[in-house]
Amino acid sequence: MSRAPPGGASYRPYGGGPQAPYGGGSQGYGGPQGYSQGSYQPPAQPGYSQGSYQPPAQPSRHTEKGPSGGGRVVSLQVEKVTDKSQQARLIYGNVCAVSPEDFPPKLDKTDYYILLRAGQPPGEFVVTARPIQGYPRGCISLSDPQRTWCRVALRDTFTGEVFDPFASGSKAYLGSLDVEVGFASPTKRIDGPYDEDHLSKLFIDTFQNQVLAPGQRILMDVQNIPLMIVVKTVGLVDLSMADEGDKQQMQREAHARGILTNHTRVIFHRDAKGGFNLKPSASKPNPNSILAPNFKFEDMGIGGLGGEISTIFRRAFASRVFPPQMVANMGIEHVRGMLLFGPPGTGKTLIARKIGQTLNARPPKVINGPEVLNKYVGQSEENIRKLFADAEKEYKEKGDESGLHIIIFDELDAVCKQRGSGTGGGTGVGDSIVNQLLSKLDGVDQLNNILLIGMTNRKDLIDEALLRPGRLEVHVEIPLPNEAGRLEILKIHTAKARENNRVDPDVDLEELAGLTKNFSGAEINGLVKSAASCALSRHTELGTMAVIRADSPPPMITRADFLNALNEVQPAFGVSESKLIEATDLGIIRYADRVDTSIRKVMGIANMVKSDPQVFLSSVLFHGSKGSGKTALAAHIAMESGFPFIKLVTPSDLAGYRDEFGKRDYIHKAFTDAYKSTASIIILDDIERLIGWNPIGPRFSNAILDLLTVLIAARPPKGHRLLVFVTTSQYWTLKDLDALRDFGTMIEVPAVSDLYELQGVLRESPALDDTGVEQTISMLKNRTGLESIAVGVGIKSILNRTFEARNQGSGNLVETLVELLAAEIERK
Repeated sequence: MSRAPPGGASYRPYGGGPQAPYGGGSQGYGGPQGYSQGSYQPPAQPGYSQGSYQPPAQPSRHTEKGPSGGGRVVSLQVEKVTDKSQQARLIYGNVCAVSPEDFPPKLDKTDYYILLRAGQPPGEFVVTARPIQGYPRGCISLSDPQRTWCRVALRDTFTGEVFDPFASGSKAYLGSLDVEVGFASPTKRIDGPYDEDHLSKLFIDTFQNQVLAPGQRILMDVQNIPLMIVVKTVGLVDLSMADEGDKQQMQREAHARGILTNHTRVIFHRDAKGGFNLKPSASKPNPNSILAPNFKFEDMGIGGLGGEISTIFRRAFASRVFPPQMVANMGIEHVRGMLLFGPPGTGKTLIARKIGQTLNARPPKVINGPEVLNKYVGQSEENIRKLFADAEKEYKEKGDESGLHIIIFDELDAVCKQRGSGTGGGTGVGDSIVNQLLSKLDGVDQLNNILLIGMTNRKDLIDEALLRPGRLEVHVEIPLPNEAGRLEILKIHTAKARENNRVDPDVDLEELAGLTKNFSGAEINGLVKSAASCALSRHTELGTMAVIRADSPPPMITRADFLNALNEVQPAFGVSESKLIEATDLGIIRYADRVDTSIRKVMGIANMVKSDPQVFLSSVLFHGSKGSGKTALAAHIAMESGFPFIKLVTPSDLAGYRDEFGKRDYIHKAFTDAYKSTASIIILDDIERLIGWNPIGPRFSNAILDLLTVLIAARPPKGHRLLVFVTTSQYWTLKDLDALRDFGTMIEVPAVSDLYELQGVLRESPALDDTGVEQTISMLKNRTGLESIAVGVGIKSILNRTFEARNQGSGNLVETLVELLAAEIERK
């Protein structure tokens, strides 16, 4: 099937639509510039070959090119056109006046494309210009919108030269164009809606064949009402390859510019000022869309949450981009509420704030949960109704054409707890607030122009009725960032310092991203500020923080500053290093091959849980005699595994709780905190003491045992991985309690079995040298008269006896140690 050329039978290659050259009324005329007698020639009239469309031929080049491929460079200043009627035609046609002495009229009387190098900071801007007889040399008539776009003042001097749109390649035409439209004057406006298809046709007829670029500001006269048009995005297309499909050939570029044709798809969006109504086209996106046409996720300045932000926009805003009629035909209702939940400091409030700033919507109303409460009866409910009052009023007046009203509700769990839970001091105020919010979100009189964004750290406390579809139906977890996310956040928070060369080259942000496991976005921000404060402190007078050293160079943030900051800023959900260090303070002594074998086996399980896409949970039981090193082995493997969250739960942690309920809450919270990290290890030390095992009776807490077995076997939430280490000295007790079936792997950690293994332990002890070790083993053999002795003593007990012997301070060290060890062996 052949394709018609731009304009069909009435196509005028370089005219301003149906108008005569130089325009008339409010319609301007523009087109590609050309030279005669060897200069730049206009593109030829489009032709046809066997019924298929051929693009305009590329023009010949001028022999004396400027930097853009045009002619000579002219120095210019802004000067107005004195003829008022001519001035209006130029302004509303987006055409500039230039002197014939600078740019001689062409034989075909077409306009020029002029590349201006102007503005602060300097930029390149292409305008359509027309030689006007009598206009002063060295001047150009830029209108107010054009000067704003070019960042030019009335007395600025800048340069201009003929621009060749084909110099950078064949993609010189606009396939698509997103523009923002609004009233140019606060007094000259109408209330009725503008038809988008009519505006699109009028825009093309008026400015056809002009070069347009993002940021360009254009005045357009529609029935004596001036409209301000701002170009947002452009899509370039190669018309010579149009038969291969526009979608394949269209290309969007950040600093692109192209020629407007009557095949360009112009999409209108109303501006953020409001008051401009568009009757949407059924074939184009919603002109009243809440998303700006040049919207990009990266412009929000939020790092590490690309997937979450994409989910938010897909679920909550996608339906608001399309024309209302199209959405209605599909039977879709807009999302009216979403809930952001996750650990503190991960960016929930930041996302809500940025969404409110980014969207083309009414300024958001922000309220904190406790602010709703009031001591007067009924006032709390009235505060909820006031939040929705403006949206209700506008929806009654405009219906689906109403703008979006955003309500940001921080700390939602403070006032929207489960009804009947007694919140509100027994007065029922909390229940009434929930009821009022439910009726406003999805009551009898439904509003389609609101979006309630709730935020909480405790999703489990919120009333279930609020979380169903139709109310806060979109639930997005904002987790702790992974390593790639932490790198993005570090780049954001150090951007200003790096831009001003205030970060030393020895700072490796990728290294810092690896060192900041389980840091939230807020904690990374605190880390950067702490490092900056270290850098600033080096430039103050000794003994005072108020006087800056006169001879000091500008402060520079170094790697050492960040390492110091890592000691000051600790993650709330990080490794409990102090407990783990205490558990491994005697070190890991590889006195036998089975120690290395156990470490390799459990490390393999840890790597499997951390990286295997099919494994999200596993548990390991370390069992052996008391003092055999079970806790030290579990803690060592946990620290070596690289998991960002490690929690050690010991019987001493539960000692302060008088009742069973407090102990259960503590254990449950340990697992809940672990789920806030993407990968976690929990070590349950001496599980028989955690459950209160007493052999007399026997007695234990069945409730705590049930809780532990359930939590150990329960799969973590989606996207999270959990590895549980459990230590016990009562293997047979756990077997009798039927608790062993909950463990995936069992690792036996036996005591030191014989003199050979005992010798390996003593060699690692700082209390003895090699001679002392040989003497100790020899004396133990002589004491028993046997070559091999069944030792059966835990490694921890052996090391403690060596320290005891070293610190007794009397007699021979070896003899004292032999007596202590012999007594320990006999006791076993």
